[in-house]
Amino acid sequence: MGRRIGRKRIEEQQVLIATTPVHQQQYRTNRDSLIPIHKLICQLESQGVISRTRSPFNSPIWPVRKSSGEWRLTVDNCGLNEVTPLLSAAVPDVLELQYELESKTAKWYATIDIAFFSVP
Repeated sequence: MGRRIGRKRIEEQQVLIATTPVHQQQYRTNRDSLIPIHKLICQLESQGVISRTRSPFNSPIWPVRKSSGEWRLTVDNCGLNEVTPLLSAAVPDVLELQYELESKTAKWYATIDIAFFSVP
């Protein structure tokens, strides 16, 4: 756990919340995960990835053991997702885009699906 955590610098997003704060109780966690997860949280905080807050919102964490034996910290945002309005992104018309590409002199083109890593 001594390595630095990767961090992508992106523009802060403003997401409208259409409800009162969502506060979910913390799940019961495995006793073996408590110390490693506490260390991971301290590491993330010291590296500026996370910070302490007094927000009325709370989403429970769920520690998951990796195949290497280390612990991964996951957050259950299901309650928050239920009350967050959907963001709409401008998605191109795929058929129109394909027609445009075929009419050009390009010999090759590729598509890449980065759905999980995209930020609207």
